[in-house]
Order: sequence, then structure tokens, then C-alpha cells
Amino acid sequence: MDVPSVPPVPPPDRPEQPGRPSRSGYDAVIVGGGHNGLVAAAYLARAGRSVLVLERSAATGGAAVSTRPFTGVDVRLSRYSYLVSLLPDTIVRDLGLSFTVRKRTVSSYTPHGAGGLLVGAGRTRESFAALTGGDHEYRAWRAFQDLTGRVARRVFPTLTEPLPTRAELRARIDDDTAWRELFEEPLGAAVERRFRHDLVRGVVLTDALIGTFADAHDPGLAQNRCFLYHVIGGGTGDWDVPVGGMGALTDALAAAARTAGAEIAVRHEVTGIASDGTTAEVGYRTADGDGTVAARHVLVNAAPRELARLFGDEPPGPAPEGAQFKVNMVLRALPRLKDPTVDPRHAFAGTFHVSEGYGQLAAAYREAAAGLPPTAPPSEIYCHTLTDPSILGPGPAARGLHTLTLFGLHTPARLFTADHDRARAELLTRTLAELDSHLAEPIADCLAVDADGAPCLEAKTPLDVERELGMPGGHIFHRELSFPYAAEDTGRWGVETRHANVLLCGAGAVRGGGVSGIPGHNAAMAALGR
Repeated sequence: MDVPSVPPVPPPDRPEQPGRPSRSGYDAVIVGGGHNGLVAAAYLARAGRSVLVLERSAATGGAAVSTRPFTGVDVRLSRYSYLVSLLPDTIVRDLGLSFTVRKRTVSSYTPHGAGGLLVGAGRTRESFAALTGGDHEYRAWRAFQDLTGRVARRVFPTLTEPLPTRAELRARIDDDTAWRELFEEPLGAAVERRFRHDLVRGVVLTDALIGTFADAHDPGLAQNRCFLYHVIGGGTGDWDVPVGGMGALTDALAAAARTAGAEIAVRHEVTGIASDGTTAEVGYRTADGDGTVAARHVLVNAAPRELARLFGDEPPGPAPEGAQFKVNMVLRALPRLKDPTVDPRHAFAGTFHVSEGYGQLAAAYREAAAGLPPTAPPSEIYCHTLTDPSILGPGPAARGLHTLTLFGLHTPARLFTADHDRARAELLTRTLAELDSHLAEPIADCLAVDADGAPCLEAKTPLDVERELGMPGGHIFHRELSFPYAAEDTGRWGVETRHANVLLCGAGAVRGGGVSGIPGHNAAMAALGR
């Protein structure tokens, strides 16, 4: 099929005034105005601390932003991160945020042959039976959900407390089977032991692979850690739709920080940090020249590798490597499905799984690990506007436009290093072809067009994410996720560094990753001595 060209990155949707630091020193300087940095700023300012946020871009928000990427199309897309699972209600309440989420009416739909598996809309049990020919897989599904639900209710509250030890967390979970299957043995063992059907196994496994490049039986358990963070959010594991788009959250956080007294200086790129453990100095660059500011604490909303660079240190460990492929689309109408039993409004309201059978995921991993783009790229898609149409301007709303967000798995950065644009176009072609195989009409025929007549479609690789957001390797978690318990070098809150007054407040902290605000909260608590 013909692949639409990928448009250039437009200017920020809501550029802010650069400002200048109003003083020479602050109680806390926060490097990076993403959502975690803003959470930390709001907590510290509300505690009476003087706070400065330095953000290199023209607007705050980092990866949690909403933009209008298509010329003349009044639709605010959550361009990079797009769903909320891990944000605790306590942060929303503590900071008085004007922000809400909505539940999706459907959990997922996975096409299979002439039919598929629909989880939700009151059809889960009958859909399992139609797919698998019996009740075994449905009962196994419910039993595994019960297990992960118990773990979620016991683990999630600990994420905003000082780190428990491994033994303390195990005692809190108080379930030997859950501990073994989620924390000790590769997740693939539990999936294969509990489920028989290849498609059901794949749907379960996908939560272990979003943003994580690993096999189901990886002995390092990267897949287990990713799975855990995807099933414990809010104590339920629900993935909710941010009303107004992801930018509504970061706009609310920026407003909360400013209202509490924090200063936010955009277009201020931090160039270096020096610390003696008690006081620190932060260097920055603007269009008008360089400057420095003193701080009692520095909170860094950036990857540990970036922190090392700012100190002039050797980077820690191997370079992180992102493994996701993001495609944003605006449609003139939802596509019709080959499966006549499912309404597209149900199929796309939840997570629409493409080529995510258990065997397909394993094959895609093997190809990508060998440096080859997956022949049948696995991906998952959802339609924000079916749950929250408020991101549509009046014109698009009247025309019935919809958004689709696609997140591709097993697409590590290494696939794009030799010839980035060619590799991106090839992967986009393959990814959309896999989606088309389940549709009654090509997705390209459903795309809206912008003011220049170009299709409303953009694709982003890990290298695009690295270039646009400064995440090393395009890794959305900044580095490999860790289990939410203390290790030898994690410190009390999981945000500590080798410098006593320098803290990580981004996704690279222990209990970081995802749109959560948790590392921002925890870094603020550490700075306040709580």
C-alpha cells in the first residue's frame, strides 16, 4: 500500500513565555518540566519551599502533552503517552488538580480468523466460549485476574510510601503463588501453565511487553516487571482515558505548581550540575546566553544516563534502548471490521490487539532480536474519542472524526539506526497491512486529510522519541523497570543518587515509568525529609 509521508514536528501546541529565574538561589531546582517534575514542584512549593523548574522545550509536559500535529485539523492528540493507569488519586487530591479520567466500556478486542475475542460490553464469557470452544480459558482468565487484582490492591498503596524491603513486600502480598509467578519465575511459565489457547496467552502477555523488549521466558524478568506495573495501577489495573487528553493533566499540574508559588522557566536547557552534597549549582542555556542558579536540592526529571552527563560522569551501565513504534491517526470514520459480530465502536473503544497471539509475539521478538523488522509487527490500538470526544474541536466533532493511537511492540531502536526514514516507512507499511488484514476496508481509505490534503497520520520510532524528548535510546521508562522494593543502592525512597542533595524524580527512579507522578511525589518527600 502507499504509505503517507510522515509530517515534520510542528511547534508546541501551547508555547509559554520563557521567563527568567527571579533569584540567584532556590530551595529546589527541578530539571525538566514533564509531569513528574511538575508533581515534585507542586508538592515542594505547597510545603513552603522556593522552587524553580527549568524546561528546555517551549512548553511543559514532556511526553504527557496534547498537540494539534496536523495542519488545520482542530484535534488535540495525546501524542506520546496516552492512557493513565498509575496516577494515584492521592496526588490528584493533594494537589487539588482539576483533572479527571473516564473508564473504557470495553477492555479489549482481538480479531482471530472470521471472529475474535471481545473482553467487555457484557460479552466476555460468550466470546471466550466462541473462540475456544469451552469454558476453561474464561475460568483461567478470571482466576488470573483475581490473582493480579489481589496483588494490585496490596502493592499499589506502597508506591507512595518509603520503599519496602523484598521480604516486607512479599509478606504484604501474602500469596506464595502470586509471588512465584510474578516476581520469581519468567512470566511465560505462568501464562503457559494457566492458559491453553494461543490467542488468549498472547492477550495476557501483551501487558508484559509494552515499551519493554523481552521474550516471555527472559531469565532477567524484564517482562515480569513491565507486567506488574501494567496490572497494579490504582489497585485495579485499569487503564483510563484522560479527559481533554494527556495535556489536560500536565496543564493542571503546571497550574498547581505556579499557584503554590513555583517558578517555571521554559526554553532553559540545563547544561550541567555541580554538588558538594549540601549545596548545588545548576548551569543552563537560553537564547540570550548562559546562566547559573544555586539550589539546596536538585531534582532531575531525566534519565539516569542524562544525569551522569550533566555531572560529567561516565554513563551508568549499557545504553537504554526503546522498543516502541507509535502511530497517531485522525479518521473521517471508524473502519468496518471483517468480524460481523462486533461493532467497531466496541472493538476500538478498548485495546484492539493486532498480531498479538502468543506465537506471533515470540516470532516478532526473534526477528527483532536478530536485527530484522518483524514480518508481522504486533501492535495495539485504541480510539480516544469514543470515550472522550472533548479533544475534538467543533468542526471535527460535527464531521464525526475520530482518533486512533497505535502502539507497536518489539521494534527496538537498533532497527532504525542504519537508515532511519526507510526503516520507519517499511515498518509503517507492515504495521498498517497487519491492521488491514482484519478490516473490511483499508485504514488508508478512512484517514482524514489536513489543510494541505495530506493524510492525518504520523509515525514515531524510538529514535524520534530520543530526538524530540531527550530520552536516551527513546526508552519510555528511561531505563529498565525495577521491582518496587529496596535493593542495596536504592535508598529510602528509590530516588536517591550518589549526591546527597540530588534526586531522581523521573521515570528512571525506582517505581518510575508510566504516567504516574509517583517518582515526582517520592522525590519531593525525600527532599522534605519525610
